[in-house]
Amino acid sequence: METLRSSLSSRLLLLTICFVMVVEVFVYVPSIAQFRRSFLEQRITAAQIAALSLVEAPDHAISKDLEFALLRTAGVKAVSLQLGDRRQLMMEGDAPARIDARYDLRKSSIPNMIGDAFVTLARGGKGTIMVSGEPLRRLGEEEISIILDESALFDAMALYSRNVMVLSVIISVFTAGLVFLTLHFLMVRPMRQITRSMVAFRQRPDDPERAIVPSDRHDELGVAERELARMQEELRLALNQRKRLAHVGAAVSKVNHDLRNILATAQLSSDRLMMIDDPKVRDMSSRMISAIDRAIVLCERTLKYGRADEPPPKKRTFNLHDLIEDVRASVGLDLQEENASDDGPKVHLDNAVQKDFALYADPDHMFRVLMNLVRNAANILERTGGRVAVTAERKGECHFVRVSDTGPGLSKKARENLFVPFKGSTGARGTGLGLAIVAELVEANGGRVALEHSDDSGTTFVIELPCGAST
Repeated sequence: METLRSSLSSRLLLLTICFVMVVEVFVYVPSIAQFRRSFLEQRITAAQIAALSLVEAPDHAISKDLEFALLRTAGVKAVSLQLGDRRQLMMEGDAPARIDARYDLRKSSIPNMIGDAFVTLARGGKGTIMVSGEPLRRLGEEEISIILDESALFDAMALYSRNVMVLSVIISVFTAGLVFLTLHFLMVRPMRQITRSMVAFRQRPDDPERAIVPSDRHDELGVAERELARMQEELRLALNQRKRLAHVGAAVSKVNHDLRNILATAQLSSDRLMMIDDPKVRDMSSRMISAIDRAIVLCERTLKYGRADEPPPKKRTFNLHDLIEDVRASVGLDLQEENASDDGPKVHLDNAVQKDFALYADPDHMFRVLMNLVRNAANILERTGGRVAVTAERKGECHFVRVSDTGPGLSKKARENLFVPFKGSTGARGTGLGLAIVAELVEANGGRVALEHSDDSGTTFVIELPCGAST
C-alpha cells in the first residue's frame, strides 16, 4: 500500500481505471433505460402477434389452452386493445387483480425512462406492471396494453448490468494499461531520470558526472531537463568558486597576521621620522602614518568580506574634496605630479569637487570606494598616461559622485562581470575584488554604484548616495 501511495506510476494507473469507470457509469445510465424500453417493445410486439391469431380465428374465439400458450410465448399475462373510449380485453389469461405500475412507451421522455429503469431495479422484479404502446396497423386499434410480471424484465436488466460491468472493467483495465504505458515512456520515465539526477547531484554537487544529460526533446520535459542541467552547472561553478574563496580566505588570514606586524614596524619608523625638523619630511611622514593606519584597519576588516557580521557604517557629514586629496596621496598620484620633469607617461588626478562640498556617509568607506576606483583607473592609464577626474553634484535628495578616466574603456568580459568577485577585474593585475568591495560599501551606505559609460573616450563610474538629514 505504501508503494501505491508513493509511486506516481501506480497512482496514475489507478486514477485512469477510476476515470474510465466513471465514464462507463455515464454510458450505463442511458443504456439501461434504452435496454428496458427495447425489452418492453419486444413484449408488446409479441403480444400483438398473439392477438392476431385471435383476430383471424372464426368468431374471434380460441381455446383457453391456446390462449395460455400464446400468452406464455409472448411473455405476458394479458393483452387488451382500445378503440376510442372502449377498451377490450382480448386475451386475459391469468390477469392479476392488482397492477403495481403503469407505463406508456409513447409518452416516455429520456429522464422518465432512466427513472423508470432504476425503479424497476429497486423493486427487484416483484411487481406487476401494465405497459401501453402503439398497436399494429392491421388491428386497427388506437392502443395496445400488456400486463406482465417484472421478474423477467428485472432478470434481463440484471444480466445486462453485469455484462456492462464486466465489459467496463475490461475496457478500463485495457485503456488504463495503454494510457499507463504511453505516459510511462513519455513522462514517468523522464521524470524518474530527472529525480535520480537531482538526488545524485544533491549528494555530490561538485561532481560533474552527477549532472543530468539533457535529451533532445522539444516539449516541456525537454525544457526542464535542459534548464536543470544549466542550473546544476551554474551551481557547481558557484560552489567551486565558493571553495576557492574559502581557500583565499585561509591564505589571507595567514598573510594578514604577518602583514600587521610589518605595518606596526613601519608605523614605529614613521613616528621617528616625525621627529625630524624638515617640514617636507614631516608632511610625508604624516601621510605615511595615515596610510599605515588605514592599512592596519583594512587588514582587520579584510577577513570580514562577505560575512554577515560586517559592522554597520558610521555615517557623518565630511568634506569630500579633502577626502579625495587623501586618496591622491594614498594612490601616489601626488608624487607623479611633483616629479613632472621625469620622462614617461603621467597620470593626473583632477579633483573637480567643490572645496566646501559636504557628503553624508561613512568617511572610511568612501575613502576605500574612491581609492579602489581611482587606483583601477590609474592602473589602466599607467602605460599611456591620462587623466582621472572626480566630480560631485547634488540632484534632488541624492548626491552623485563620478569617477572618470580617459582610458580605452573596459573589455566586454569586464563589463559583463562588474562587481562580481574574481570576475570583474578591469586590469591585467587586478583580482576583481576591488569593484566587489566598492559595490558592497556603497550599498551599506544606502546608495548604489553603476557603470555610466565605457568606450574609446574613457570610462565613468557613478555613485549615488542619499543626502541625509544633516545636508
